[in-house]
Amino acid sequence: MSGFIRSPRTIPTRAGAGGRMNRLRGVIVGAWVVLLSACVSVDTPPSQCPAGRQALPNCPPLEAVDDPQVNRWYDARTWRSADEWDEDPIEQGIRAEIPVQSARMKLLGSRPREALYSLAAKIHAVENARYSIDAAYYIFKDDLVGRALLGALCEAVQRGVDVRLLVDSMGSISLDRNLLRALYQCQLQAGFIRNTSGELSTRRARVQVVLFNPISQVFANLNRRSHDKLLVVDGFVPDQAIVITGGRNISLSYYGIAADGTPNHDTYLDAELLLRPDPASGSELNVAEVSEIYFTLLNSFKNNRHIQGRVPPGRRTGWPEMEADLKRSLKRLKSLPPIAESLAAMPEYLASGYHFGEVRLAHEFANLINKRVVSDAVANLRDNPNSIMYLLTAIEDTERKHIRLVSPYLFAARYFGPDGELLLDEAAEIRRWLAADEERTYEIITNSVLTSDNFLAQSVVDTDMAPRLLLDEDGVAAWQNRPAGVEASMELVESDDWQRLVDNPRLRIYETGRLDDRLLGGDTDYGKLHAKYMISDDVGFLGTANFDYRSRLFNNEMGFFFRSDALTRDFDTDFEHLREKSYLWGSREWLEMRRALIDRGGIKGRTTQYQPVLYRFLRATGLEWLF
Repeated sequence: MSGFIRSPRTIPTRAGAGGRMNRLRGVIVGAWVVLLSACVSVDTPPSQCPAGRQALPNCPPLEAVDDPQVNRWYDARTWRSADEWDEDPIEQGIRAEIPVQSARMKLLGSRPREALYSLAAKIHAVENARYSIDAAYYIFKDDLVGRALLGALCEAVQRGVDVRLLVDSMGSISLDRNLLRALYQCQLQAGFIRNTSGELSTRRARVQVVLFNPISQVFANLNRRSHDKLLVVDGFVPDQAIVITGGRNISLSYYGIAADGTPNHDTYLDAELLLRPDPASGSELNVAEVSEIYFTLLNSFKNNRHIQGRVPPGRRTGWPEMEADLKRSLKRLKSLPPIAESLAAMPEYLASGYHFGEVRLAHEFANLINKRVVSDAVANLRDNPNSIMYLLTAIEDTERKHIRLVSPYLFAARYFGPDGELLLDEAAEIRRWLAADEERTYEIITNSVLTSDNFLAQSVVDTDMAPRLLLDEDGVAAWQNRPAGVEASMELVESDDWQRLVDNPRLRIYETGRLDDRLLGGDTDYGKLHAKYMISDDVGFLGTANFDYRSRLFNNEMGFFFRSDALTRDFDTDFEHLREKSYLWGSREWLEMRRALIDRGGIKGRTTQYQPVLYRFLRATGLEWLF
């Protein structure tokens, strides 16, 4: 993928000067110590299983084999704190030489059917997992989808599938931790893991639940979050492996349905990549293996906490009622007509219809440990060669002509040095990129005041990002400094200069939502944009990053760069679908929609009316950097 995605430089490991991290597998296998610990105290340790006594809890059946490959894999998946590693796992991920890999790919885009297929694919993959499941989510809600997925994980471990779950403690702050601990009740009846020949091994499947950077910790940095949405099933078995990542969290809100199966009209419009290894690749590591290794490194962040599955005092059998409820939730979700129909299509959907191409995982691990994240933003970016934002800058070094970008909270970043000097102005960089070739075009789709779920972030989008990209210096000043409560002067927005600048044929900014929205008395629902991707000719990126300051500087984010003509055509189709739901920023229709929302009142109307005040407040207080 040279020419768009830079190959990260080789960086010596701490273990020896000049040493190279040539194999990602060595990150989690070669240097690890064996650490076997049973989380549920009623089990008998495997070492204490005497011959002929396989009926004891945790003892394997007589026919079980002691498989060395399973043992190594099992040890590599065993959770351990960062202190137990030879070297900090996050720093290893920052320096790792992540390979470009062949893969099969498909887009789960923003249409309602694709949202349903996304949920069905997750449930089907978990229910058909044979060896392992790794799931990492920023938002994991206690609703039908959240409980159903926990129910599917419960049943998986009881089939003999090794389960790891990583949940961000801030994003999932409303989730009852007892629901997570209830998974250990399922582990009491865990099956034994099979090897790739189908034989039972002596290793019993486990549940390992980790909270990312719990806010209850004394020294927790509340700003450092895991914004990941990642599911990896059977990662180290290429014929079985599935990877799903993108913008969708674990909540009904992301899949277009209510708890009774009826359509949810206020849903998130999102997008994900579904990836499977290319069986003809011949690579030493496939895309799912790299994803599982990535999960292992993130799972071992020094501030994470492993939730222990100790049985409550006086209740030797744990939480059987919760276990039963999780399984009932799974059954109820699968019985909903739209989900049942989607699940019926999964065998064929997951077996066919892929595009072949190249992919490369990228992340923002450095955000978790960077210091002086605002004043040293440019230097921090340069020092993280696996960074999403670092790799995206490589597009300026190519001859590609067209860029399309979708993000719910898109900021045009500006970074300043310690003396106030301007180090980077992305708006100026985009204009320079366009000026270098008159055939180049840049198109953006983002939220409007009608569809956004974050009015503070939207105030930055509408008062800073869009005008800095489209307007001249006088226009930016007039738009940003209009009086409190005044939407815009007619002299400004009706001028020929305004109309010419906002209708730039080579730089287009669209915002979702239209005047016929149900909120404004119409009969159409536009939802809330949540997809995050960029495409340029035959290459692109999809992941979890919103391209706001929080995603750039504070959160860990992840996703995949890809190269595939066929896949980018699918993204183009999704982009066109979203554009049809949008108005051009600054257009007469866009201004009319804003005025209609102001006239309607309510929180959306008031925050629209006072956007310039909100933006000036964020700038003056420095809170802009936190969105």
